[in-house]
Amino acid sequence: MFPVRRAVVSVTDKSGLVEFCKGLEEFKVEMLSTGGTAKVLRGSGLKIMDVSEFTGFPEMLDGRVKTLHPRIHGGILGIRDNEAHAATMKQHAIEPIDMVVVNLYAFAKTVARSGCTLEEAIENIDIGGPTLIRAAAKNNRFVAVVTDPADYAAILDEMRQLKGNISRKTSLRLACKAFCTTHIYDGNICDYLSEIVSAG
Repeated sequence: MFPVRRAVVSVTDKSGLVEFCKGLEEFKVEMLSTGGTAKVLRGSGLKIMDVSEFTGFPEMLDGRVKTLHPRIHGGILGIRDNEAHAATMKQHAIEPIDMVVVNLYAFAKTVARSGCTLEEAIENIDIGGPTLIRAAAKNNRFVAVVTDPADYAAILDEMRQLKGNISRKTSLRLACKAFCTTHIYDGNICDYLSEIVSAG
């Protein structure tokens, strides 16, 4: 079991997101976000810190580089009870991130559209999202990774029961779901590009 004090929130599917983040706010969770997600959450009156403010580094390359930063990934991947990790995090002012709420660019829907070009397909390959998801899922002993809006209500229920904490059972279940999500996502990209290559 571990407490959730800081979360990264960056989603394509925003259904149920405002309600979920208002629930996180009950536990004084600091929320970091990017672009359109931050705009939606701020518009609902939530206090949000831009990832760029947190990292001290701007978003760049048309949004291709937003969350790929040591202060984000170090905060997710650091092993909390490892003294060397803790010392390195302190040395570099890396603060722990306990929850990652991410879902991915709609690649499969994009390529299913009539007239979708290869360039459009490539631009809809998510990089930062799968990286965040896999990092959080790997460190699931200390980080909850949330990839499906259908899980929002159950997560908040558990946090209310456990006074702001997430159980090990839940974090492992969420990690399994997360790896299955990226597996399917990469499979969709593999299938699409394989067809393009085969077609010559």
